[in-house]
Amino acid sequence: MAALNVVQKPAATEPEASFTYRKRPVTDGSARKVLCIFPHYTKALGTFDHAYPLLGVKAFMPPQGLLLIISYLPQHWEIRFVDENVKPAKDKDFQWADAVLVSGMMHIQRQQTNALNRRAHKFGKVTVLGGPSVSACPEYYPDFDYLHLGELGDATDEMLATLAESVERPAGQRRFVTGERLPLTEFPTPAYKLAGMHKYFVASVQYSSGCPYRCDFCDIPELYGQTPRMKTPKQLLAELDAIVDDGCIGSVYLVDDNFVGNRKAAKELLPHLIEWQKKRYYPVEFACEATLNVVKSPDLLQMMHEASFWTMFCGIETPNAAALKAISKDHNNQMPILEAVQTLNSYGIEVVSGIIMGLDTDTYDTPNQMLQFAEQSGIPILTFNLVQALPRTPLHRRLKAEGRLIETEGRESNVDFKLPYDDVVDMWRRTTQTAYKPEAIYKRFKHQQEHTYPNRVEIPPTGKLTFVNVWRGVSTLAKLMVKVGILGNYRKTFWDMAWPALKSMDIETVIHVSLVAHQMISFAREAEAGYENAGFYSTKLKTQGGSLGNINA
Repeated sequence: MAALNVVQKPAATEPEASFTYRKRPVTDGSARKVLCIFPHYTKALGTFDHAYPLLGVKAFMPPQGLLLIISYLPQHWEIRFVDENVKPAKDKDFQWADAVLVSGMMHIQRQQTNALNRRAHKFGKVTVLGGPSVSACPEYYPDFDYLHLGELGDATDEMLATLAESVERPAGQRRFVTGERLPLTEFPTPAYKLAGMHKYFVASVQYSSGCPYRCDFCDIPELYGQTPRMKTPKQLLAELDAIVDDGCIGSVYLVDDNFVGNRKAAKELLPHLIEWQKKRYYPVEFACEATLNVVKSPDLLQMMHEASFWTMFCGIETPNAAALKAISKDHNNQMPILEAVQTLNSYGIEVVSGIIMGLDTDTYDTPNQMLQFAEQSGIPILTFNLVQALPRTPLHRRLKAEGRLIETEGRESNVDFKLPYDDVVDMWRRTTQTAYKPEAIYKRFKHQQEHTYPNRVEIPPTGKLTFVNVWRGVSTLAKLMVKVGILGNYRKTFWDMAWPALKSMDIETVIHVSLVAHQMISFAREAEAGYENAGFYSTKLKTQGGSLGNINA
């Protein structure tokens, strides 16, 4: 691959004051065969496993970071990509490779990541591990040959030069630590085509990195900084073109740590997204993560509405104002939370709420408060999670100083709660079961049908009117009508929603509501049976026993 050209940074989209541009490593004559693997996720609420057979997909979201690294590798190197959430790597893949590159996003992939290293070593292959998990906790991965710590940058160049020189395993582990990050304006387009967008529940792009806030439990500021760094709008549009051209239909998730971390940059991007959507007849809708105080910028929300942002994940965490202050999330107290949710709904944006349980401020009444908030807000999806003290967070340091970290196999959280552990897990389980009773979640979706979906920008039918899209819609609807409408034990609840929508030909709403509800109801029932983890960050591997047929019916 040719050396990177020196380009003028757009002042508005790259806030770093200066940067010393470097050339890519020279690797001519040292062609390598690299097996790039993304480990399997431990099953959790957010992985949406129950929806895959109905939608005809294999996994939730493509591994953005690994696809980026693949695009950064020298062009004359041979690449074989495996996402183990789609299909497992085979022995012949390891035998083919000169080197094995693994990228782990979350600590919940820790056991699977180390298992891949053992498989590679069995075939005598040198291994490289990068990504957020190892960057935060290199001690979790003692047996990999090379660790890449930090973002794309000078460490990446040094690591590639090392592999170009030799693919023999080193005598001991070696770490490449990024000291100088490559600006996002120099990032190549991720290798989406290798992944196959049609295999995933949602597609993903990244515009910015970093978040200006310092929430007690979050490791983003220490991993990626508090000053958001941006790509250019031109880059993002090129990535969207690549995603749609590769067969993406439906939702594109902007995986930015906080889409409005730099509101000026977000406002500069949105007109480009609006123009792109209109030019391509709105082939996708967008989802993002943002802080709830985005409602203070109505001009930004209006542009998000015009660009067809349908979903926003907000870390509401708790409706308790004192608890928010205790976890350094006081910015959620800047406006009444329920009013903020209503404001977002008025722009056609459905809120997904992160909720944390097991906080020091929790009481035995916390489940009732959470359920009351769910009903009052009308938010369909609330991701109830037990608090986890992630390394490189203020929470982790505080609990370590207090002697309240418990790193024991089999626990749902590494936090020594103020309340008894079994009580906290039971509170989580009861809250989840109640919130995702069929009648409860369909009632909240009815609120969205009345107060959110009608406020969305009107989409030209030609944007999504492709044979593949129509076939997927018809087949998904047919599967849902059989799985839920005929065989399900909440058939009446389903048809109370579906029949009026079908009569008005609102097929997209029927599919969205029933598909997501099926996932959440199935998750809650498996949680009740002890088959699901109480936290997305839990590394506990659940063994599913018995028949789940009746549970999921």
